[in-house]
Amino acid sequence: MPSGLRADDVKVVTRPSDHVDPFISTGGNRYVCGNNPPAATVPFGMVRLGPDTISADGKTALNMSGYYYHDPQIIGFSHTRLCGTGAIDGGHFRVFADRADVSLAERRQQLQAGFDHEHETASPGFYSVELPEFQVIAEMTATRRVGLHRYRFAAGKTPRILIDVGSALGRGRSEACKVHVNSGHGEITGTARTFGSFSGRYGGLQVWFAAKFRQPWQTCSVWTDSLIEVDGSEAAGNDIGVACTFGEGETIVELAVALSHVSIENARENLNAEVGKRSFDEIHEAAVAEWNTLLSTVEIEGGTVTDQKIFYTALYHSCMMPTVFNDVNGQYLGFDKQTHQVEDFEYYTDMSLWDTFRTTHPLFTLLTPGRQRDMLVSLLKMAEQGGNLPCWPSGGGYTNSMFGSPADIVIADAWLKGIRDFDVETAYTMMRKTAMGPAPMGAAYSGREGIADYMKYGYCPSDTMSGAVAHTLEYATTDAAIGQLATALGKTDDAELFARRGQNYRQLWNPETRYFQPRDTAGKFSTPLMPTLLTYVDIAGKITDDYVEGSALQWRWAVSHDAAGLVSLFSSKEEFVQELNEFFANSSEFVGALPNGYYWHGNQPDIHAVYLFNAAGRPDLTQKWVRWILRHKHGDGPDGLDGNDDGGTLSAWYVFSSLGFYPVVGTDRYELGSPLWKRSVIKMGDKHLEIIADNYAPEHVYVDRVELNGKPLDRWWIAHHEIADGGTLRFVMSDRIAE
Repeated sequence: MPSGLRADDVKVVTRPSDHVDPFISTGGNRYVCGNNPPAATVPFGMVRLGPDTISADGKTALNMSGYYYHDPQIIGFSHTRLCGTGAIDGGHFRVFADRADVSLAERRQQLQAGFDHEHETASPGFYSVELPEFQVIAEMTATRRVGLHRYRFAAGKTPRILIDVGSALGRGRSEACKVHVNSGHGEITGTARTFGSFSGRYGGLQVWFAAKFRQPWQTCSVWTDSLIEVDGSEAAGNDIGVACTFGEGETIVELAVALSHVSIENARENLNAEVGKRSFDEIHEAAVAEWNTLLSTVEIEGGTVTDQKIFYTALYHSCMMPTVFNDVNGQYLGFDKQTHQVEDFEYYTDMSLWDTFRTTHPLFTLLTPGRQRDMLVSLLKMAEQGGNLPCWPSGGGYTNSMFGSPADIVIADAWLKGIRDFDVETAYTMMRKTAMGPAPMGAAYSGREGIADYMKYGYCPSDTMSGAVAHTLEYATTDAAIGQLATALGKTDDAELFARRGQNYRQLWNPETRYFQPRDTAGKFSTPLMPTLLTYVDIAGKITDDYVEGSALQWRWAVSHDAAGLVSLFSSKEEFVQELNEFFANSSEFVGALPNGYYWHGNQPDIHAVYLFNAAGRPDLTQKWVRWILRHKHGDGPDGLDGNDDGGTLSAWYVFSSLGFYPVVGTDRYELGSPLWKRSVIKMGDKHLEIIADNYAPEHVYVDRVELNGKPLDRWWIAHHEIADGGTLRFVMSDRIAE
C-alpha cells in the first residue's frame, strides 16, 4: 500500500447508496443553508415525502425545503417540496400521527411533536423518526408519484392519523380544498390549490391526491375550519382535513398517498400502477435499487470514507430535481393550463436553470443523457404551450425567478455534446426570439430585461435598469452559447452576430479600476466602487444595485465562456493571477451568518472562477484551490454547504471537480483540475471513461502531466467528443508544482 494511505482510503464502493447521508446540507445559517431535505424520494420524483419542522418559537424552518436540522419540532410529513433552492413551495397533504386520547379539536391547535436526531434516520428512498410523545415511529418511502407511510405505535392506546388537505410550507397557503371519504372502498381523495413562493406567481398550482390505508379505520372524521364531523364524508374550504382512528390492537398503520397535477382519477391510477399490492418493504427496496442504478454510473476508489460519503451524497442531491410532472398515463399540466399527453418523453419541471445550467445539466448530459434529452423536450413544450423558453420553470408555470435566458445555454450545451434527438430548429428559433427583442406586453414570461438597450449600446445601461452589470455579463455568456450553436447548425450570419455579442462583457470593463462597472447611456462609469460590498449587506442597493447576489469582486470573474479574453483585460497575466489568487486567499474558510465579498462557493456566478488560472498559464493554482474548495466548502454535516444547493448546482460542482474536470458552459469543453480519487470510472451507457491518478496520495494535489488514451496532452482542457466514446484519462500526481 502506498505511503500515507489507510486501509479505508482504497475501499471500492459496491453499494453507493450506503454512502449517502441525506442530512448533509439540511442546516447552516440563512444565506449559507444548503436547503436540502432528508425526504424519501426516488430520482427526480414528483413525491418528496418528508418531515416539516418548526423552531422552538413556532416559526417556520429556515430551510426552504421545509426541514431545518436545528429545529426541535416536527409538524407532520408532507409530500412535495423544492430541493436546495431559495424559494419555498409545496407541503401538500401533510400527515400527522398521534393517539386519540386527546380530542381532535384540541389536537388541531397543536399539531407538533418533539424529536431528536438520535432517533432519526434517512437514506435514499427512506426516512424514519421517533415521536416519543405519542410513542410512535414514523417511516416513509416513495415511488415516483406515491408516498408510502408506515407508523409503528406502541400497544395500548388508539392510533390516529390526520391528513391536512390544506397544508403548505412556510408562508404558503392553499385554497379551494376538497376532500371525499369513501368508506366502502377505504379511500380518501381530494384536491388543493396551493400558492407558494413560485406557484403564487402564476395563479397557484392545483394538486389532486388519492389515499388508501392498508388497515381498515375505526372512525373517520372530517373537519372544516372549527367544525368537526365524525364519520363525515365530504368537506370543502381552505382549512380542511381528515382524521382516522384505528383499533387499539393495531400497532402498525400504513398509508399510501398518490399525487397528480391533472385529476383524482389520474392520482388513483398512479397509486394502482406504482404500488398495487406491493408491501412497504418492497417499495423501499425498489427505491433503493433505483438510486443505486443511477449512483452507480460513477465508481470511485481512493479518498477517505468521509470523502466517499460527501461524493455520493453530492451525486444524490444532484438528481433530486428537476421533477417528473406527468402521470403514469402520460398526461401532464402544461404551461397553458391545459392537459397534454407525452409521446416519447417524460415531462419535467422545477428547473433552477439560472443555477443548474452551470453544473447540473452538464452532469446529466454526461451521466443520464436520456433524461437530459427529455428535459430539453420539456423546455420546448413549455415554450410551445406558454409562449417562450422559461428562466426558472416550476410546477405548472413561469416563475421568472432570476434573470436572462439560461435555457438557451442548457440547450446549446447539450446539442454541442451530442444530444440531438429533439427539435433543435424550433429551440433555436425560440432562443433567437428572446435574444433579439423584448417579450410582448402582458406575456407570462419576462424574457431578457433591457434587451433593446443591450442591443443598442452593447451593454445594459445602469440608468435604465437594475442589475445592469450582472445582466450584461450573463447575456454575453448566453449569446456566446447561441453563437456556438449557430455555428454547429450552419447559420453563419447568426454565428458571427452572436459571437460578437458574446464579447459585450468588454463594454463594462473599466481599465482604470480593472473591474466590471456599471455604465449609463452616456457611457459614463458609475462611482463609487466598493469591490467587496455584498448585495446582502447593501440592502438599499446604493452601491451594489448593478450586481445581483454578490459583490463587484465576485462578478469580476463572471466570464466563463472566454477565459482568455478575460485574462487579456488585465495589464498582464501576472496581475490577473495575483488578483485571482488573492480572491481565493481572502475567502472565508468558515462562513458565518454571511460570507465575505471574496470567493463564495454558494454564489453561482463565481463558482467557475477557480478554473480561470488555466487560461493564465497557472494550472497549479487551479489544482491547489480546487482541492481547497473540495476540502473546505463541502462537508459531511448539516452545514456541509456554504450556500443554497440550488437544485444540485453546488453538489454537481463537487462531482465534476472531484473527478478532475469541469464544464465550460455553452461549449463542448471541460477544464482540467486535480482529481480527488485514485481511480474513477464514469459509465456512459456501454462506454466507460476511466480516470486514473498515478502516484496517488491525499497530499499529492498537483499534476505533473496528463494523458488521454495514452497520448500526452499539451493543454489543460479536453473536448467532450474526446471522451464521449470512453477511454482513459490519466493524471500523474505530485506534491510539488510541475516545472
